[in-house]
Amino acid sequence: MKKTNDIIALMVLVVCSIVAHAQTDKSRPQRSIAETLDSWITTVERHVVPAADAMPEDKYAFAPDQACGEFKGVRTFAQQVKHLAANNYGIAALITGRERTTDTANETGPDSVRTKAEIMEYVKGSFTALHEAVAMIDKRNVVQPTASPSEWQKTRLSFAIDAVAHSFNHYGQLVEYLRMNGIVPPESRPQKPLK
Repeated sequence: MKKTNDIIALMVLVVCSIVAHAQTDKSRPQRSIAETLDSWITTVERHVVPAADAMPEDKYAFAPDQACGEFKGVRTFAQQVKHLAANNYGIAALITGRERTTDTANETGPDSVRTKAEIMEYVKGSFTALHEAVAMIDKRNVVQPTASPSEWQKTRLSFAIDAVAHSFNHYGQLVEYLRMNGIVPPESRPQKPLK
């Protein structure tokens, strides 16, 4: 029995090391806390920005209607992207100890940002702000309590995780909106072979 358990444990260890090795991305080193968090932000950015750009400008006002199910009062595609970006800016402010603006605290983004080009600039800028914010996270301050509007979320690490989780949540919604408009999301398109 012990020999069987040892063999199973060895197989699990080998499989885990193969999976871990397969997931290694040498272009994004993860030698520090900041680099690890930044690699996650880069990953979500590489999904969100192309998805936001894939929707034609004339469809940015799209929101599912009642024919699609219970969608009363949901955000439009543009509002989804602005919401995601406003949250990113707000999280970056919390990580760095700055005050959030009203439009990031309520996660709507500025009223002046309306066109697809403006929204794309806004969402790209939000990821730049996150990259800059997580660059300051280190062993000393990663779980140090910070000023927070949240009852449970109080550390830079929790804010960075929130930004990634929140962005991926809304990425999923953007994908649904794209598909409802007959658009294949960029991540679902066949990849061109590497040369």
